[in-house]
Amino acid sequence: MSQGKLLGIDHGLKRIGLAVSDAMGVSARELTVINRTTNVNDFARINHVASEQRVVGIVVGMPVNSEAQDGEYTQGDTVRKWIERYAATTALPIVTWDEQLTSLDARELSIQKGRKARDPIDDLAARIILQSYLDALRSGLVK
Repeated sequence: MSQGKLLGIDHGLKRIGLAVSDAMGVSARELTVINRTTNVNDFARINHVASEQRVVGIVVGMPVNSEAQDGEYTQGDTVRKWIERYAATTALPIVTWDEQLTSLDARELSIQKGRKARDPIDDLAARIILQSYLDALRSGLVK
């Protein structure tokens, strides 16, 4: 992806968390949580945020399920299908990034930020996914 701001997405069944990086690709910050309605509405809201933030690419958290049996439908399959549908609505490049353990890290970050236990953490999960990707980029682990 070219140099510039990136949008991080934590895909969930009920909510979608969004985060954005700085233009230098050094740090990520949480933006918002979208309560899911329909794909059309969700995609429009994501694209609005992407335009507003002037991002040059999108990083979507991809669940990795090492426990899945052959032929078993996984959360990763759900996210892949969602990405295919979303990709048809944007010209921005989309990459996936392992989101393993981000919910645990997001819950811990939520506590540090003084959020209530019931508050959504999807935006924080998106921030963690995006920060992990940015760190890997700077380390040369991603091209």
